[in-house]
Amino acid sequence: MLNIEVSQLLQSFGNFLKHWIATRLTALLVLLLGVLLPFIIFGKLAEEVWENDGGFSWDDSILLAIHQTTRPQIDAVAIFLTRFGVFWGVFPAAIAISLFLFVKRYWHQLAYFLSVLLGSLIINRTVKLLLHRVRPHLWQSPAPELDYGFPSGHAMSSVTLVAAVVILTWNTRWRWWVMILGCAFVLTIGWTRLYLGVHYPSDILAGWTISIAWAVGVSLLINPHPTPPHP
Repeated sequence: MLNIEVSQLLQSFGNFLKHWIATRLTALLVLLLGVLLPFIIFGKLAEEVWENDGGFSWDDSILLAIHQTTRPQIDAVAIFLTRFGVFWGVFPAAIAISLFLFVKRYWHQLAYFLSVLLGSLIINRTVKLLLHRVRPHLWQSPAPELDYGFPSGHAMSSVTLVAAVVILTWNTRWRWWVMILGCAFVLTIGWTRLYLGVHYPSDILAGWTISIAWAVGVSLLINPHPTPPHP
């Protein structure tokens, strides 16, 4: 009799788990692929930088390969484009989007957007000060930077903006355009930082992954698309 009751309880619990997973599969995938996996990659990179106080074997190889493509004309293009990673592009775009959300009284979206941007900035400055990773010195950069390099601030700011806007427009017809143009923007900014020799590839990868994890993670805490109340 006891075995039958235990079997029934286990079967009931199994059915509950199947239903629970089926109804929350999307949320679980978002948590796994959007938060956990990027955070693990970032953690591994940060751990290596912390313990070995340097770069990875593939950092110098990639940078030197990119440096083989340098030309004076490309230098000028890279210096021009890299400025859009923060002050010429991300910063004014963030202000414009924030003002739009404020005027439209989209309070949930505004709270999410500002939390993601401010949190990303704090994360970047904190990790840089903790790890103290020196920037590459493989050649004289035409646009040198003086602060620490890990993670890349330009990589973080560009991905944070794009990821936040993708999430904000996810339920609209604009999301694919945002994703396509956003990916092109992120890759361009990342390339400029490597081409100019001011970041290791691992700096860029760390900036991308932690920004994705942060933007997706905040969306799970501050839902930018709340379900409207029933009338």
